[in-house]
Amino acid sequence: MTDIETTGRRTSDRAKAAARLMAGLVALLWVLEGIDYATGHALDEYGIVARDPDSLGGILAAPFLHFGFGHVASNSIPLLVLGFVAALGGIRRFLAVCGLIILADGVGVWLVSPSDSITAGASGLVFGLFGYLVVRGFVERKPLGIAVGLTLAALWGGSVLVGISPTNTTVSWQGHLIGLAAGAGAAFLFRQRAGSPA
Repeated sequence: MTDIETTGRRTSDRAKAAARLMAGLVALLWVLEGIDYATGHALDEYGIVARDPDSLGGILAAPFLHFGFGHVASNSIPLLVLGFVAALGGIRRFLAVCGLIILADGVGVWLVSPSDSITAGASGLVFGLFGYLVVRGFVERKPLGIAVGLTLAALWGGSVLVGISPTNTTVSWQGHLIGLAAGAGAAFLFRQRAGSPA
């Protein structure tokens, strides 16, 4: 087998793994929302309640919970697309990036969200993956990564600006902004060194 064939097979395997991972994650979100609906929205209380010590567990649970099917639907497509693109860089690195975004976003939301608010949903992770992908190419100085980042910024940049605006009271703009910042930070923390395998 030639080097080109080996590289092609490796890329194909990576794409299949990324697609399976993201399809499974989004399916899990829908299953959890189905359980939430069937139980009279009993899972909603496991979101993040600002500055409530009893809701610290929500920091890890909240990204997987949503307030209705419309909410999970609005996060599904961007999570699939951004997650797939990010996971192409390696599943272990992707999981580390997601872990950092979820943790930083959750703690930030717990600290700064309005009192007695409950926050849940994968949008903090979505904004984090957007920030990660936009910044990653520039940090690693890779032309393909820069092109991907610029394309994503052109496609979704306007929606991101609306999502982090404090005047948008229909969403957790704090969670979006913190997720975006955490994703950008993850691009620096988990950057690929020159000459290292992808």
